[in-house]
Amino acid sequence: MTTPLFVVLALIGMPLFIVLGAAALIASHDAQLDPALLMVEFSRLAESPNLVAIPLFVLAGATLGQGGAPRRLVRFFNALLGWMPAGVAWVATLTCMVFTAFSGASGVTILALGGLLYPMLKHEHYPEKFALGLITTGGSMGLLLPPSLAVLLYGVVAQVDIGDLFVAGLLPTLLLFVMVGAYALLRGARAAPRHRFRMRELAAAARAGWADLLLPVGVIGGLAAGLLTVAELAACTALYALVLETLIHREIGVKALVWVAYESATLVGSLFIILGLSLGLTNLLIDAQVPMHLLDWVQAKVNSPLEFLLWMNLALLAVGCMMDIFSAIVIVTPLLLPLATHFGIHPVHLGIVILANLEIGYLTPPVGINLFLASQRFKRPVLAVFRATLPFLVLLLVWLLLLTYVPALSLWRRA
Repeated sequence: MTTPLFVVLALIGMPLFIVLGAAALIASHDAQLDPALLMVEFSRLAESPNLVAIPLFVLAGATLGQGGAPRRLVRFFNALLGWMPAGVAWVATLTCMVFTAFSGASGVTILALGGLLYPMLKHEHYPEKFALGLITTGGSMGLLLPPSLAVLLYGVVAQVDIGDLFVAGLLPTLLLFVMVGAYALLRGARAAPRHRFRMRELAAAARAGWADLLLPVGVIGGLAAGLLTVAELAACTALYALVLETLIHREIGVKALVWVAYESATLVGSLFIILGLSLGLTNLLIDAQVPMHLLDWVQAKVNSPLEFLLWMNLALLAVGCMMDIFSAIVIVTPLLLPLATHFGIHPVHLGIVILANLEIGYLTPPVGINLFLASQRFKRPVLAVFRATLPFLVLLLVWLLLLTYVPALSLWRRA
C-alpha cells in the first residue's frame, strides 16, 4: 500500500529526499533492521574517490555561468562558424552543448544563453518556432560531454570509471551536433543571410575568449590522455574558473562569488542527500531480492539483448517524462545494471543509453524542465514551446536508436 503512495507524492512535487527517506525508513522497519544502517551508505559514499569531483565541477559551472563566459563563447563561435550556411544555427548548437556540459543543469543554459542566441537567430530570419525549438533543445544536448554532472552521478552510482564514460560520450555528442546542424541547414539556410568571414573579428574574439576555450579542451584532453584523475581534473577546473572570472576578466565580485558558492552548495547538498538515501534504499531492495525477482521476470519475458534494450528505452522515456534526471539516475541505475549484465551489455554503453534517454526527458511533459524554463524566458505558452521542439525531439529519438543499437558509437575507444 505504501509504494503507490510514495510514487504519487513524488509525482506531485514532494522533495525527493523526503520520499526516499520515508520509503527507506519504512522498508528498514518492515525488514526488522536498524534504520541506522541507512547512514552506513553516507559513510561509504564519502569514501568514494570520485565524489569530490561533483561539487568542484558544479562550482566551476556556476562560476562560468555567472561570469561572462556565455557572451565570449557566442562571440567566438559566431566569428568562427557564422559565415557557413545556417552558420548561426551551428553557433547556437555548439555554444549550448559546451555550456551545458559545464553548467551541469540544462536550465542554466537556457537562462544564460537564451537572451543572446534567440535574438541572433531571429535577426538571421530563422522562423520563430525553429529558434525557440533549437534553444530549448540545445539546453540538454551537451549532457554527455565532460564535465557533465549527470555523467559523474551515473559513474558514482554504477561504480563505472568516469573517465571512460566521458570519452564514450564524445562521439555520440558529435553525431548529435551533425544531425541538428544538418536539420538547421535544410530548414534555415535559404532564409538566413550569409556573412563574410572576417579574420580580424575572429582574432579579436579569440583574444577575448581564449581562456574559456582552453577549459573544455583541457578537460577533454586530460581525460582522454589519462594525465589526471577525475578528482584532480575537477580541482584544476574549479580553480581555473575562479581565477579566470574573478582575477583575469573580473566579471565576479565578492557578492556575486558568495551567491555562486550558495547556489553550488544548495545543488550539491540536495544531490548528496538524495544519493545517500537512494543507495541505502537500494541495499534494502537488494536484501529483499527485488533485483533478482525483476531479473527472473525479465528473463521469462525478454528473449534477446535487442528486445531488452527496446523495452528499457520505452521505460526510461516514461521515467524521463515524470522525474528529473538526477533522481532518475540514482533510482533506475541499480535496477538496470544487473539486467544489462545478464544480457551482456557493457556498463559504459548502458550509461550512455540511460543518459541519452533521460536527456530527452528534459523536453517531455509533465516534468520537462526545459519547456517550463523556455516558456518563462521567452514569454511563450508551454504548449507552444513543446510544439516548437517536436522536430528536434524526433531527431533526438533517431539519435537514441543509433546509440542503442550501434554500441560502437559509445565503445569506440575499446574497439
